Amino acid sequence: MRWTGEPPKASFPDLFAQSIQAAIQEALCSSSRLGSRSGRWRPDYVLARDWFLSSYPLLGALAASFRIVDDREAVRRTGIPVAAVNCQLRELYINADLRLNLEIWKFILAHEFLHAALRHDIRRQDRNPILWNVACDFVVNGWLLEMNLGIMPDFALHDIAFRGMSVESVYDQLCRDIRYYTTLDPKDLLYGDEAWWDTLEGGELDGYYRSALYQGLEYHTSQGRGFLPVGLVEEIYAVSRPPIPWDVELAKWFDEQFAPMEKHRSYARLSRRQSATPEIPRPAWRAEPDIERQRIFGVVLDTSGSMDRRLLAAVLGSIASYGHARDVSHVRVVFCDAVPYDQGIMHPEDIAGAVQVRGRGGTRLQPGIDLLEHDAAFPKNAPVLIITDGACDMLQLHGREHAYLVPWGKRLPFRAKGPVFKLK
Repeated sequence: MRWTGEPPKASFPDLFAQSIQAAIQEALCSSSRLGSRSGRWRPDYVLARDWFLSSYPLLGALAASFRIVDDREAVRRTGIPVAAVNCQLRELYINADLRLNLEIWKFILAHEFLHAALRHDIRRQDRNPILWNVACDFVVNGWLLEMNLGIMPDFALHDIAFRGMSVESVYDQLCRDIRYYTTLDPKDLLYGDEAWWDTLEGGELDGYYRSALYQGLEYHTSQGRGFLPVGLVEEIYAVSRPPIPWDVELAKWFDEQFAPMEKHRSYARLSRRQSATPEIPRPAWRAEPDIERQRIFGVVLDTSGSMDRRLLAAVLGSIASYGHARDVSHVRVVFCDAVPYDQGIMHPEDIAGAVQVRGRGGTRLQPGIDLLEHDAAFPKNAPVLIITDGACDMLQLHGREHAYLVPWGKRLPFRAKGPVFKLK
């Protein structure tokens, strides 16, 4: 039994009513297990799956898309204690040796369907797989209890202290006691090949999961099929929308840092473009020189051997285009691996040609940050863009606007105060 926190309390009348209800359902199910004409017995987990198809629209489409694998030898080889889901193969593995009633199987199957629909396998990224699975179980089981969906088995993970928290937040809490929580491995979430999801087939399946859960939510709410926790509804809306590409997020960050330049009429440069009176000099549009010189940002670039060259090319190309589009013609560049290399002020389009991946091992970005912080010629309000693969030391920026560009699947070893854009 793996139970933490305070168990739900129930009065004697409630328990008595639940017992009567369970007895009636068991009697009805016993008569239906023989099937209609085939006379074939159907296990409770199959009946639970069919119940989702006919009576629970939130997870009905997902239940229809998964194939139940209950072969005893196959499940025993994988070491699955109760049930597990493979999101990539769309297979639901069931330990048929367990004798659980229909309501418990409803809880277990809903748990596995939410694992797949909420993309818990992809959202793990580079986190500890066991600890991530435990965090997902705490959150999902808490939602199912609030929904009163089936009966939670005694061996399920639940802690009321994690109520209302996201999976990522629960994971951060569990990291404080890794040794204990890794012993609670439920082994119910199987991880496939992450690169497969970038293929056409993987993209289609990922889109199916998103749309199936969102449409199920629409049917569920429109038909008034029962209470849904706020946290679950928010995650469904978040998952149903594809993530914003990193270059779009980066462009938005540039827009926030550099407002459009206001141009003024000036006779310093004359304009005779009016065809009706070409002989009359007129003022031309021009930007204020002082404002143009102040439009500068810093780039601290990790040039250690672990950085992907193709990724660097995509990032630097985006930086050059965004800088040109927003009238930012100056960039203060610092390359870092074991030591910083100050490249001075450059034009954005010249950065790519100056990059050299030195690969001296180790990455120390803080000296590059300090170089910009202590440079009197670098404006105090100029933002800094930090490009790294996450294998770096903890960084400290004293109130300066900054953002991070990190490859997909990598994480910073500290809690970032500025926005973090995932490159993919």
